[in-house]
Amino acid sequence: MVCLWPLILKAQLIACRDSIKDGYDFWLYLPDDFKAERKPIIMFLHGKSLSGKDLSKVRDYGCIDALTRGRQIDAIVVAPQTNNGWEPQKVMDVYGWVKRRYPVDVDRFYVIGMSMGGYGTLDFAATYPDQVAAAMAMCGGATVTSFCGLNKMPLWIIHGTADNAVPVSCSQKVVDEMAQCGDTTRLIFTKLKGANHTRLARIFYLKQTYDWLFSHSLNDSLRPVNREFTISEAQMKEAYADLERNANIKVVDGKPMGQPKQYYVVKKGDTLSKIAVEHNTTVSILCKLNNMKKTDKLQIGRRLRIR
Repeated sequence: MVCLWPLILKAQLIACRDSIKDGYDFWLYLPDDFKAERKPIIMFLHGKSLSGKDLSKVRDYGCIDALTRGRQIDAIVVAPQTNNGWEPQKVMDVYGWVKRRYPVDVDRFYVIGMSMGGYGTLDFAATYPDQVAAAMAMCGGATVTSFCGLNKMPLWIIHGTADNAVPVSCSQKVVDEMAQCGDTTRLIFTKLKGANHTRLARIFYLKQTYDWLFSHSLNDSLRPVNREFTISEAQMKEAYADLERNANIKVVDGKPMGQPKQYYVVKKGDTLSKIAVEHNTTVSILCKLNNMKKTDKLQIGRRLRIR
């Protein structure tokens, strides 16, 4: 497992690699007071452009980027990375890993995604409707065989009418299939006139996006959808207006991702464990970077690669 436990009570963004066998790597955001009370949890599923093995790409847009730009999100935010498509069971494995280790409010678990992540959001929500308090899917669709689970939760589907990458008909098909299952009163379907595919990424930076999610809970009687919020083209134009880059988030990432190599010169009294803690990495990563074993003796003056 390569996911470093936070050492201080400061908002932290932690890179979790190889934490789940045959599962997704993921970013984990912990607000500065996450130990004081159980927090809601948001699962962000990215689109195809962020796929691959480079976890740093998941910070290019979406919930994690919104946090670093200054959007205040009072929740534990999880952002896994897939190489091609989303598997509901693997997303659930990430959720299970987090809730076993951190104080999360399981009645306020939300899923949000765009494009391929919109597909992932709807597939996951349809598969686990009794665990998702609310979901928001943008410019996506669904591949599940049954859409009926989507009728059980507050769901907001948003699509631009000028989307040439994933046509609005993909979302319309989901809505039509939900109607075949019966009651769709928990659904909001918004068609943004003239909006193209990439335009909807701005929704991740809107305060009302998270306010809408947080207004729902599994404890709500009959689980009604909140229709008091709107998302419009005019609002998206101002998506970044109230943001100021957040420099208070401590990023904990034990593996270099497109950054210059960094080295440390061993001093008297140093151990691999001590060096790993001081440089926010792990003994395993240090050994891998320096082609050594955990039992190797450190020589004073040796130049160790730490990034």
